[in-house]
Amino acid sequence: MRLRFAPSPTGYLHVGGLRTALYNYLLAKKSEGTLVLRIEDTDQNRLVKNAETNLIDMLKWSGIQFDEGPHVDGGYGPYRQSERLNIYKNYYLKIIESGHAYPCFYTAERLKDLESGAITSEEATMEDEIFQEFNYEDVINRMKKEKFVVRLKMPKNKIINHNDLVKGSVKFDLNLINDPILIKSDGFPTYHFANVVDDYLMGITHVVRGEEWLPSIPKHIALYQAFGWNAPQFAHLPLLLNDDKSKLSKRKNDVSVEIYKEKGFVSEALINFLALLGWHEKGDRELYTIDDLIKHFSLERVNKSGAIFDVKKLNSFNSHYIKNMDIKRLSILIKESTPYEWNINEEMINLVKDKAESIKDFKKLLSIFFEEVKFDEHQLQIIKQEINQNILLNFVEQYNKSLSLKDIAKKTQEKTNCKPKEFWSTIRIALTGQSHGPSLDSILNIYGQDKVLKLINNAIQKNYN
Repeated sequence: MRLRFAPSPTGYLHVGGLRTALYNYLLAKKSEGTLVLRIEDTDQNRLVKNAETNLIDMLKWSGIQFDEGPHVDGGYGPYRQSERLNIYKNYYLKIIESGHAYPCFYTAERLKDLESGAITSEEATMEDEIFQEFNYEDVINRMKKEKFVVRLKMPKNKIINHNDLVKGSVKFDLNLINDPILIKSDGFPTYHFANVVDDYLMGITHVVRGEEWLPSIPKHIALYQAFGWNAPQFAHLPLLLNDDKSKLSKRKNDVSVEIYKEKGFVSEALINFLALLGWHEKGDRELYTIDDLIKHFSLERVNKSGAIFDVKKLNSFNSHYIKNMDIKRLSILIKESTPYEWNINEEMINLVKDKAESIKDFKKLLSIFFEEVKFDEHQLQIIKQEINQNILLNFVEQYNKSLSLKDIAKKTQEKTNCKPKEFWSTIRIALTGQSHGPSLDSILNIYGQDKVLKLINNAIQKNYN
């Protein structure tokens, strides 16, 4: 089995694209096949600087590995379509010669009208019918001197019955499909042409892609038939949807993989989450390692209908993977997103990690160990209350006797007649500036005696300011 993921470097890696890459990866690994990365950069007007690098970086971050591509030559390259123009020229000349495609000659004015929309694609196709009958030698000479596009001559009075590995049986009436452009006036191939030629030459056996490409199937199959090639098997994946069941869009959700990485999501969580958007094995299992997914994934269990992109669910996955991550790796990730001067240790991380939904949460969670304790107006009023000042004074007295926090609480309650809640709340605010948080015993242990006394005395002094 040979599969491919073929993104266009026209922007960021979309989460839908990552899911497509993931499903291809799982199938390739399960079948001990080959996964190819191909960069489809023929739309020169939409290319974005550094987009290819970003795509490759995000795929690498996700853990998806390719057997062939721009970075690993497998003997089927080049793997960038912009480097394959001579290959496409050879094949479009062949298909013209066979009579299955025809060149259409355009003036500069006509090209401008097409680009501006003054002539619709349907109108242009109808007008181009005059070019369908031609003498091969004549048009080849003319193509050397004039601007042209190349169109595929779609068969008429024919039904294509497509058996999709996900969608099932789909029928297409070719009478309803206009002759698609294969080669643009700039000499670059369209998606349809380059896609088919490359998949054939690269030996792709299975094409797994988003369902937005399903309407292109009759054009692609017609191209395979025109060349006399066997088409690969196709699987069209369901759409990712917003919670209102509209197509996932950046107006309602973040859709860039890079944004999720920047927000502190770990790759395991995003991969696990995306795997379940459209696929699920029998039962209610939700947590899968990448090895688990390779073992259990199959196209037979991919849904036909769209899947809701539930960010709350993703947060839950992220929290789980953070809690269970190897502490050394977690330390590295945390230090990448917290101030350089913070001397964070594993004890601190273990103390707060159960509260984190994101790697980014650790900056706030760990701030109690590194930032100055500040009180808001409400906390100041609590600290200044007589009972709470007595609690702080007694805490210092008992703490200097090296008692445990539990014993300090007991003796302070006996001396001040305070309630347990008053003791614990006052000490926590004095030490952290927060009303809730990790175990105070652990905090005291990490702070050390000097810092504890300094913070408690600082809170006592607030009564005199």
